[in-house]
Amino acid sequence: MKTELPVGIINRENSGLKKLKPDIPRITVGLATCGAAVGGTAIYERLRESIQKRNPDLSLVPTGCIGYCREEPIVTVAHPGKPLVLLNRVSVKDCDDILNAVLSGTVPHDKALCRIEEWDHLMGHNITYGRGFDEIPLYDEIPFFGQQKKVILRDAGIINPEDIDEFLAVGGYSAAYNALRNMEPDTVLEEVEKSGLRGRGGAGFPAGLKWRITKEKKSDKKYIICNADEGDPGAYMNRNEMESDPHMLIEGMILGAYAIGTDEGLIYIRAEYPLAIRRLKHAIAEARELGILGENIFGTDFSFDIQIATGAGAFVCGESTALVASIEGRTGRPHPRPPRLTDSGLWGKPTDLNNVETWCNVPVIIKNGSEWYRNIGAEKNSGTKVFSLVGDVEKVGLVEVPLGTTLKRIVFDIGNGGADGKAVKAVQTGGPSGGCIPLRLFDTTVDFESLNAIGSIMGSGGIVVMDEDTNMVDIARYFISFATGESCGKCIPCREGLKHTLILLNRILAGKGTAEDLDTLKSLSETIAATSLCGLGQTAPNPVLTTLEYFRGEYDSLVKL
Repeated sequence: MKTELPVGIINRENSGLKKLKPDIPRITVGLATCGAAVGGTAIYERLRESIQKRNPDLSLVPTGCIGYCREEPIVTVAHPGKPLVLLNRVSVKDCDDILNAVLSGTVPHDKALCRIEEWDHLMGHNITYGRGFDEIPLYDEIPFFGQQKKVILRDAGIINPEDIDEFLAVGGYSAAYNALRNMEPDTVLEEVEKSGLRGRGGAGFPAGLKWRITKEKKSDKKYIICNADEGDPGAYMNRNEMESDPHMLIEGMILGAYAIGTDEGLIYIRAEYPLAIRRLKHAIAEARELGILGENIFGTDFSFDIQIATGAGAFVCGESTALVASIEGRTGRPHPRPPRLTDSGLWGKPTDLNNVETWCNVPVIIKNGSEWYRNIGAEKNSGTKVFSLVGDVEKVGLVEVPLGTTLKRIVFDIGNGGADGKAVKAVQTGGPSGGCIPLRLFDTTVDFESLNAIGSIMGSGGIVVMDEDTNMVDIARYFISFATGESCGKCIPCREGLKHTLILLNRILAGKGTAEDLDTLKSLSETIAATSLCGLGQTAPNPVLTTLEYFRGEYDSLVKL
């Protein structure tokens, strides 16, 4: 069967390559939410106005976030034949200096963070920028970058997320094209199974197995859904993946739909992510225009399209059955399982649900093969994971590392330890339902089993660092307060149990607690975890249980023994 891309798409791919490596200088501004929030939009507008006035021969485009949020706003400059140079902490007042330097054939060295000579986009399309500016450190020489492995974030901060041409230029949609033209659906599914990919939404269920269960269910209609309802405090991995590389998600869903055998997919996303929604809608429209979504994709007899459903941002709607209820227009509350979504999901039909990052792994697996993917990460935990490293840490940002990396490496080698020179005391992984892990356990590897063994969870990928000044009892109260407010109230253990847990913590922090209250707190937390209906209630007591286990002295100091 013919393997070359259609002429129309090849032309767009070539157009994208000329945009990424033009014959004229190219300036980009990081305009994901994090960059825009600290002045990126104003920088972009100032540069645009100056370019219009001076009419120089150069290009200016927006990009997503490259992950180093502490150094935003980040602007990049690429001269033909020279490395791509990242400028950090740029402000509006720097714009004239940047433009003058670019027009002089150089870069403002005082703002230069690092340089990239070539970049592997992992889809068979490396970009070689060039050599020069040797006095500027290489990308890998920056500790924050050098110890990461970019698989999911391979395009973030490099390509324009609002231009499908640039995605095509770095190999985008080549995995989908090859699969639809040359692979049977079962072969695609088997590759995902052999890769060992596990769901990145928290539970770590094997993605390929879930696909197979859905595929083998007899039904006249099936659905796939992307869970983009990222609601953990401090977590923003999925938001950045959609804002910086929306076509990557679409390609993953096309491959999943083809393997499972469905023609309809939905992305459920919280309305609090307006930029991600806008860029996804734009990307879907671009894909439809090129025949990559819709009827007879790539000229085959396979048809598939994606719709977007927005939610109001309720934390419980991240739970699968509550999510489906929300899409169907019902109150977002979970229901007991079985039946599971794979048996009876959206509109009563078999439904596969995976989160954003899970879908985004699929194109690189199909492009490079399951064996390539299994060589990344650890046994039973293949691949990488993106974490949002936030809190009392020196270098805040998005960190992508192979599963099996230790907490110590993430917090100290990449994050450079506590902010303002303070000592790190603990981290909390997995969002509000995760456990608080003390410094002495930082040799723990970050994978599903190891985190569960010490009372925490992977969750969707939040890592909140706490320093020596942190009151761990107050931290437990914060997360219980969050979970109490987000409880849907359907089951008694979650609704009433969390409320009484919060009352106990408030009493202890007010200096009015007793030793008996600590016993009650532990017993109540264990009961909530064992008897709640859904994952929110089952995991909500984790911050209390882990702080009681690892920081018992702080509780004892507050109560009357």
